[in-house]
Amino acid sequence: MLLRSAIVLATLIVFNKVRSFSNNSDDAEKYNVGGVLSDFESEKHFRLTISHLNFDQNYKTSRNMTYYGKSIRMDKNPIKTVFNVCDKLIDKRVYAVVVSHEQTSGDLSPAAVSYTSGFFQIPVIGISSRDAAFSDKNIHVSFLRTVPPYYHQADVWLEMLNHFGYTKVIIIHSSDTDGRAILGRFQTTSQNYYDDIDVRATVELIVEFEPKLESFMQHLDDMKAAQSRVYLLYASTEDAHVIFRDAGNYNMTESGHAWFVTEQALSANNTPDGVLGLQLEHANSDNRHIRDSVYVLASAIKEMMTNETITEPPKNCDDSGVNWESGKRLFHYLKTRNITGETGQVAFDDNGDRIYAGYDVINIRAKQKKLPVGKFYYDSGKATMRLKINDSQLIWPGKQKKKPKGIMIPTHLKVLTIEEKPFVYVRHLTDDEVQCMEDEVSCPLFNTSNGIGTKLKNLTNSFNSSIFAWLGFLENDFCCRGYCIDLLKALSQRINFTYNLALSPDGQFGHYILKNSSSSSLPPSPPRKEWTGLIGELVNERADMIVAPLTINPERAEYIEFSKPFKYQGITILEKKPSRSSTLVSFLQPFSNTLWILVMVSVHVVALVLYLLDSHEEKPLNLSSAVWFAWGVLLNSGIGEGTPRSFSARVLGMVWAGFAMIIVASYTANLAAFLVLERPKTKLSGINDARLRNTMENLTCATVKGSSVDMYFRRQVELSNMYRTMEANNYDTAEQAIEDVKKGKLMAFIWDSSRLEYEASKDCELVTAGELFGRSGYGIGLQKGSPWTDAVTLAILEFHESGFMEALDKAWIFHGNAQQCEQFEKTPNTLGLKNMAGVFILVAAGVAIGVGLIIIEVIYKRHQVKKQKRLDIARHAAGKWRGTIEKRKTIRASLAMQRQYNVGLNSHTGTISYAVDKRRYHRLGGHRGPENAWTGDTDALRSRRCLEETAKLKHSPKIHAPLPLLNKNRQPINLLPPRYSPGYTSDVSHLVV
Repeated sequence: MLLRSAIVLATLIVFNKVRSFSNNSDDAEKYNVGGVLSDFESEKHFRLTISHLNFDQNYKTSRNMTYYGKSIRMDKNPIKTVFNVCDKLIDKRVYAVVVSHEQTSGDLSPAAVSYTSGFFQIPVIGISSRDAAFSDKNIHVSFLRTVPPYYHQADVWLEMLNHFGYTKVIIIHSSDTDGRAILGRFQTTSQNYYDDIDVRATVELIVEFEPKLESFMQHLDDMKAAQSRVYLLYASTEDAHVIFRDAGNYNMTESGHAWFVTEQALSANNTPDGVLGLQLEHANSDNRHIRDSVYVLASAIKEMMTNETITEPPKNCDDSGVNWESGKRLFHYLKTRNITGETGQVAFDDNGDRIYAGYDVINIRAKQKKLPVGKFYYDSGKATMRLKINDSQLIWPGKQKKKPKGIMIPTHLKVLTIEEKPFVYVRHLTDDEVQCMEDEVSCPLFNTSNGIGTKLKNLTNSFNSSIFAWLGFLENDFCCRGYCIDLLKALSQRINFTYNLALSPDGQFGHYILKNSSSSSLPPSPPRKEWTGLIGELVNERADMIVAPLTINPERAEYIEFSKPFKYQGITILEKKPSRSSTLVSFLQPFSNTLWILVMVSVHVVALVLYLLDSHEEKPLNLSSAVWFAWGVLLNSGIGEGTPRSFSARVLGMVWAGFAMIIVASYTANLAAFLVLERPKTKLSGINDARLRNTMENLTCATVKGSSVDMYFRRQVELSNMYRTMEANNYDTAEQAIEDVKKGKLMAFIWDSSRLEYEASKDCELVTAGELFGRSGYGIGLQKGSPWTDAVTLAILEFHESGFMEALDKAWIFHGNAQQCEQFEKTPNTLGLKNMAGVFILVAAGVAIGVGLIIIEVIYKRHQVKKQKRLDIARHAAGKWRGTIEKRKTIRASLAMQRQYNVGLNSHTGTISYAVDKRRYHRLGGHRGPENAWTGDTDALRSRRCLEETAKLKHSPKIHAPLPLLNKNRQPINLLPPRYSPGYTSDVSHLVV
C-alpha cells in the first residue's frame, strides 16, 4: 500500500512540473506508438514490428500514414516508471502504449504505466500482466491485454469437468483478489454460459486459505468428509507446495482422487503424479504478443479514421485537466478487435481482457515431467473454443489409467418428502404409540419457523432406528405411508442403500428468491437464486434425495438432478358427473306436457260420447259409469261397472281400447329408454371447450392461488381471457375446491391430474374432463452430480417394465376402485326416489283424498242412520198408537156384539156364540154343530183348523177354494177373526143372565 501511494504521489508531482512546449508541428499522418518493455530484445522487436507495419498497406488508410515507435525500458521502481512515461512517451504524443514486465518485478510497474496513461485516456496494451486487478475499469480505465487473466482458467476447468463427467467438485483458492475472482468466474460461467450442458458441475465445498501457507491440515478434514473427490486448485507455486505436501500425508493424492490445477500450482516441485494442469499458449513469447498488440492498435486506428476524426493526443503531463476524447473512442475500437495473430485469435471482452486464448492440458508424470495430453483451442469454423483431450495418454493419481469416479458414494442417504395425498400420508403418533406401524416409515418434522427444532439428534447409522432421526430433525413423532413411501422402500432394496426419512422443513416443494451477491469478486456476478423448501435443502446439500410428487421443470433441473419420471402427469379438470334433473314429475318425462293434456282431454271426451251414444238403450250408461269405463280401459284396471250397450258405443269402446294400448305401450317404451340411456360422462370436453374459453355466468372454474397451475395460466396468452374470469374464483387450497365441486358450488376445478384422478377414484360421482394439458412428470430429486442418479433412473425404468408402478397406481391413486367406477359407468341409469317422488306423492294425495271422502261419507251415513232411527221410532210409536185405538174399537165392538147376543138368547134356542159365529164367519158353520163350539174349543184352535182347511182347498188339484169375498172396491174381505180380538171367546157363560 505504501508503494502504491508513492506511485500516485510521483504521478502528481510529474503532472505539476513545468514543461516547455515543443514548437515542432506534427504531421497529421504521423502516429507515435509508445512501448514500456522489459529488455533490449523486446525493444528491438518492437521497433522492427513498427517498421514492418509501415509497409503493410492493409493497416494504413493512405500512403502518407506512418507509424513511429517510442520505447523505454521498464524500471523495477514504479515511481521512476511514471516519470519516464511522462518525459519520454507522453511528450512524444503517443496514441497508445504497449507494456510488459519482468516476472521478478511484479505488476506494480505496469500498474504505474496504466495509472499515468489512463489519466489522459491514452490506451495501454499489456502483453504479460494477468492479475485480476487490471480487469477493474474503475482503476485501469484504458487498459487491455493480449493475455487472459488467471481467473479465466475457470472456463477451461468447466470444459474439462464436462469432458470427464464430473459434476461435484471442491474448489481450493487463496483469499486474494485472483483467488476470489476464479471462484466467481467458475460459478457465474457455470450458470450463464453452459445452460445447454446436461450435467453441470456444482461446488460441494469451498476451501479458502490465506496466502503464504505454513500448513493446510486444518482444511483437509473438511475435504475428506465431503463426498466429492475432485479438487480444483488455484494457488501460488509456494502455497501449492504446502497443499500438495499435506494432502499427500492424508493420502488424498492417491487413487480415487482427481486434481485440476492452474498454471502457478503446476509449477510446484512436488506436484503429484496424475495431476492435470493448464499452461497458457505463448505465455512467455513477448515478441509474439508485441506484434499482435501493435497490429491490433493499427487495426483500431484504421477503422477509427474511416469513421471519425482522431485528434492529437496530449503532449505533456503539465495540464491535469486535459481529457483526450479520441483516446476514449480509440479504446472502444480496440475492445472490438478480432484478428488472427501470432498468438492465436485475438479478441477482447468488455473489460479489455483477452478471450479465445489457447491452453495446453498438462499431465504430470514421474519426476515432474509435464506431458501435454490435450488442447483448449479456437475453432474458427464454429467461432468458439473447444477442448480436445487424448484420454488414452492420461495417468491419474495413484498411477491409474482408469478415470476415478470423483466421488465417495454414500450408502446411507438423507431423504426428504412432503405430505401430499395420495403420494404421502402423514400420521401423528398417539400418546400410547412408541413406533410406526409395519407399512409406515418414521418421518420426523423439522420446521424452525414454528419454533420447532430445539431438540436435535446426532446422525444415526441404524436403518431400523425409530427413535432418532438424522441430524437437524426432531424425534420420531410422525409416520408416513403412501405411493412414494412404497417407491422409496423398493428403491432402497433394489439399489442397496439405507436412509432416514424426514418431512419438508417448511411444508413446501420450494421456490427461488433472487438475491444480490455480496461478494467482491471480479467480474461482478448477477443476482443469484436462493431456493426454499425441499429444493433448497437439496441445493444446499443438507439432503441427498427427494422422494415426493416433485414436478420436473427446467428451473429446478438447473440446480438439482432428476431421475426419469416415475409417473407422468399433467393438468386436468375435475367436475361432478352430470345427472338428470330430478323433479316431482320425473315420471311424466316420457310424454310432453301437451301430450299429457291431450290424453286427459281425450278420456273425458270419449266418456261423454259413450254416454250420449248409449242413452237410448234399455239399461244405458250414466255419465259417471262412462267416465269410469274410459279410465278403466286406459289404465287397464278392469271395468267394475256397466259397459256400453249400443253397437255404436261398443265400436267406440274398441277404438278407445286400441288407443289406450298404443298410449300405454309408448309410455312404457319411452320410460325404458330413459332408464337405459347412459348419462353423459362430463359436461366439458376439455381445456379447449368454448364454455371455458368464453366463460359463461353459470359456469365457474378455478384453481389454487399462486400454484404452478396458476402460473401456467398466467403464461399462456391464449388463456388470458379465461384466467381473468377464474382468477376471482381461485381457492387457497385444493381441498376446499374439491369439496365445493362435490357440493356443486364449483363446476370445474383445474389442478394436477394425479390428485384429481385420486379424488375421482374415491368418489365415482366425480370425473376428470378432457385430455391432459401442460404435461410433465414426477421424478426423484437428487443433488447435482449425485452418484445415485443413474442407479435410481435404471431402477425406475425396471419398475415401469415389471408393472410395479402400475400396481402402485392401482393401490394408492385409484384405491382399487377403478373397476367399481367402471362398472358404475356401464350400469344403465335408473329412476330413483327423486325421479319417482311425484308418483308417490300422487298416490299419497289419492290416499289422502280417499280418507277424506271416507270421513265425509261416515259422517253423512251416521247422520242418515240417526235420522232413520228417529223415523223408525216415530213409526213404531204411531203403530202402537193405532194398535191401541184398534184394540179399543174392537173391545167396544165385542161388547156391543155380546150384548146383542145376550138379547138373542132370550128369544132363540142355541147359544149366542153360535149365532154370532154363524152370522159373521159362515165358514165356521159348515158341519160343525153348535155343540162343538162350546166343547172346549178355543179361538186359537178354531183359527188354526180354519187356516188348514183353507190351505188344503188351495193346494188340492181337485178341490178348488171358493173365491174370496170382495168388497165394493174388489178387495178381498178377511172373514177370519183377528188374532188379537179378545172379544171372541168360546166361553160366554158369564154373559148369560
